[in-house]
Amino acid sequence: MDIIKVLAEELAVKNWQIEAAVKLLDEGNTIPFISRYRKEATGTLNDGQLRKLYERLTYLRNLEEKKAQVLSSIEEQGKLTEELKVRIEAAETLSLVDDLYRPYRPKRRTRATIAKEKGLEGLANYILLQMCTEPIEKEAEKYISEEKEVGNVQEAIEGAKDIIAESISEEADYRIYIRNLTMKEGNIVSSAKSEEEKSVYETYYNFTQQLNKVPGYRVLAMNRGEADKILHVKIEAPEDEIITYLNSKVIVKDNPYTTPILKDVVADSYKRLIAPAIEREIRNELTEKAEDSAILVFGKNLNQLLMQPPIVGHVVLGWDPAFRTGCKLAVVDETGKVLDTKVIYPTEPQNKVEESKKILKQMIKKYNISLISVGNGTASRESEQIIVDLLKELDTQVQYVIVNEAGASVYSASKLATEEFPNFDVGQRSAASIARRLQDPLAELVKIDPKSIGVGQYQHDMNQKKLSEALSGVVEDCVNKVGVDLNTASASLLEYVSGVSKVIAKNIVAYREDNGRFKDRKELLKVGKLGPKAFEQCAGFLRISGGENPLDATSVHPESYAAATELLKKLGYTPEDVIAGNLAGLSKKIKDYHKLSEELNVGEITLQDIVKELEKPARDPRDEMPKPVLRTDVLDMKDLKEGMLLKGTVRNVIDFGAFVDIGVHQDGLLHISQITNRFIKHPMEVLSIGDIIEVKVLSVDMERKQIKLTMKF
Repeated sequence: MDIIKVLAEELAVKNWQIEAAVKLLDEGNTIPFISRYRKEATGTLNDGQLRKLYERLTYLRNLEEKKAQVLSSIEEQGKLTEELKVRIEAAETLSLVDDLYRPYRPKRRTRATIAKEKGLEGLANYILLQMCTEPIEKEAEKYISEEKEVGNVQEAIEGAKDIIAESISEEADYRIYIRNLTMKEGNIVSSAKSEEEKSVYETYYNFTQQLNKVPGYRVLAMNRGEADKILHVKIEAPEDEIITYLNSKVIVKDNPYTTPILKDVVADSYKRLIAPAIEREIRNELTEKAEDSAILVFGKNLNQLLMQPPIVGHVVLGWDPAFRTGCKLAVVDETGKVLDTKVIYPTEPQNKVEESKKILKQMIKKYNISLISVGNGTASRESEQIIVDLLKELDTQVQYVIVNEAGASVYSASKLATEEFPNFDVGQRSAASIARRLQDPLAELVKIDPKSIGVGQYQHDMNQKKLSEALSGVVEDCVNKVGVDLNTASASLLEYVSGVSKVIAKNIVAYREDNGRFKDRKELLKVGKLGPKAFEQCAGFLRISGGENPLDATSVHPESYAAATELLKKLGYTPEDVIAGNLAGLSKKIKDYHKLSEELNVGEITLQDIVKELEKPARDPRDEMPKPVLRTDVLDMKDLKEGMLLKGTVRNVIDFGAFVDIGVHQDGLLHISQITNRFIKHPMEVLSIGDIIEVKVLSVDMERKQIKLTMKF
């Protein structure tokens, strides 16, 4: 297989782009580095294309390795024909290679292998020839053997049938046809093990859907119901059509003695050997596709969450709501430093509302708090009401935001949080995290395992390794897109920077503690374990404000400093003009990028990137994202009326719709059919996490705590 050609066709790019990208990856370059600083080499392949390329490259290389192993194994057995070799070499999937290898794979003892040990293979071949002119029993008498434990004619015939059944089940072409036919015309069927038992799986108590139409989220839901021992799930195949097909392939002559036996063998081969295996394969394939789709959605949601714009310049009060144990508070200054912590008890069962308000007023005045960040967990609704009442009593403007606190409890109990806040309990750490994730969502959320952030579906039911790799890739892309302040970043944030391992991240922080601020990017080379290759990969993403070289505060890579300095000189500027912000409109002064790039000995695309960066040094791509909705008042669910128009924030996007925070604690469901008047395959075609949208209330079910919304009005 020509892997380069296959990848070029799949990604719809040129062969040379793939060749360059593969070479760079094989040399140990990271995807963010290639995407940002090797655009000339790859023809501007972006990080999304590069990740897909890397994933498929790994699969195709594994496929080629598997083919080599299979060919070697069959050749060692002396059974490799030229036709089989050609078919294996042309196989495009691992499952097809497995199908072709199945007859030659070393087997555990089966009914067929036992029959072969009894010397019944000759009888099986005799039946398959379909040329006998007398009853099979006559031929079978020859195989009765006390020594081989074949006691009678019937035992001999049954053994021969087992051999034929297994040989039918191992025929690759039969399995391919049956698998394709089952996927095309079969159904997935689920039923309740006990219809009386109430559960979240009631939709699937008597459920049937065509296999080629079943959406991924249904597959994952049924899988979970099955794992919880509430559902029974099976594949319903077009059995009659399959049996007819197999009969036509196996029974090539109308022989009164062999036809009945072979019909019986075909039915047994399908039901006992082929059907269960095909069902497993199809279920695995459906699950894998569903997982890939869910991981894609999870990744996009995570990207949107991480790329939410930071709210800077505020002293924030983080509020971790609770009932019995009280609400934990943490005051965090503009830089993220925790100034104070408290516990108040305004909610059930203590109900110390006035006492809590008094403490809050003192804290707001003392620390000049202008924003309250409230976690959306237990007692959030009650806390929100108290905050709104409090804001009406203040003579200064204070606003509040409900933030998604998913993962805050995981973080607060982690080793990392213990190291960061050794003198705090888990509640204080959680409150501090809730405040900080408003000030800089990316810097705070990287401390949490991406799987625990909770912006996907069925994340605990899927391949955890694949999920972790995909989500880590998303975090890595976000961190490198934004860039990191080398002198303030935590080890948790640094370890996602291109070329920086966990060990190097800790060493950077340790170096900073021992030597003070980094003054120059080159100083990174003094950090333990950070060699020239790691420096090349990470330098452009690590920024130094107020350092010795103004270019260190930008995303211009040190390898391009000479070109950038020469460019500034040609246009009448100095590096100091970068920090002074004097380079707005720099691109308008360049008439011929191609000519200038040759003069500066730098790629044209790289030159354009340098100019763009110098015009707006260290620009934050998150600034383009919608800002969170700051609130000063609250609605109750009972205040909602059908037809009411509201502004909301998209909290989660899933296959069948989106959940929207409309300020009543209970998120409303915006079903995919209510998002737009045009047909869409997935809500992500229109919506992303963090989007601020206008919605209309369709219905409110107080008993079930369900709110249905629409954007179609």
